Amino acid sequence: MEILKAVILGIVQGIGEFLPISSSGHLVVVDHLFDAIAGHSPVKDADADMLFNIVVHLGTLLSILIVYREAIWKLRLQPRVCLNIVLASIPAGVLGLLFKEQFEVAFSTPLVVGVCWFVTAAMLLIGQRLERNEISYEDLPPHKAFFIGVFQAIALLPGVSRSGSTITGGLLSGLQRGSAGAFSFLMAIPVIGGAAVLELKDVVTGDVTIGNPAPLLVGGLTAFLVGWLVLRWLVLLIAKGRLHWFAYYCCAAGTLTVVWQLFASVSEIGQTAAR
Repeated sequence: MEILKAVILGIVQGIGEFLPISSSGHLVVVDHLFDAIAGHSPVKDADADMLFNIVVHLGTLLSILIVYREAIWKLRLQPRVCLNIVLASIPAGVLGLLFKEQFEVAFSTPLVVGVCWFVTAAMLLIGQRLERNEISYEDLPPHKAFFIGVFQAIALLPGVSRSGSTITGGLLSGLQRGSAGAFSFLMAIPVIGGAAVLELKDVVTGDVTIGNPAPLLVGGLTAFLVGWLVLRWLVLLIAKGRLHWFAYYCCAAGTLTVVWQLFASVSEIGQTAAR
């Protein structure tokens, strides 16, 4: 069951990390649904959940490195782009360090995910509506790179898509569609890598135990393979201006999740009263 669960969550991560529908949000919801179906206790191990989340994110990070390998190689000759990536990483890095425990709590709450999916939908529609398609990411001014980084910081909440929010920030900053997508995923490299380093530090110091490594390895490999295929497809969708498709999906997913959680809360209250 743990291996099957790892495969399912790896697929969810591979699809959700790149499509603007929030991989973290789907991991939370699918994980809770899986446990509910399997009859497991709703009590969650926040450390174990966060460690698995980091490993599958590393799988999708590897797919970014492969798909954008040419753009990454060119960075050695583009100090301005490198500076912009650093500037864009600051907001999420600062918030992640200051509020690590609060975000870990949010990662265990499907209701938060449901509400945040509506935020993602709104950003996707606004970004596509107000896009200007003026400049490439090579010509992006530093202050606009930091502005895009603020959108990435918002995506620390599960249910707010990192790719959706940063692509929206790029479009609002005047980036061309392809450049908005490319800069979004170049930004993901230090953020995902930094989060992995922080989590792995806890493993090295013994604060977080790995347990059975098989589900971690299976989940990470699955996320890599699925993510590689999905990212190549998403590049084409961004160029065609199809982000609104995912806004409708996020609205539907958010509605179903909120309704599910409200019914679960009412049911729990009724059971408590019956005792």
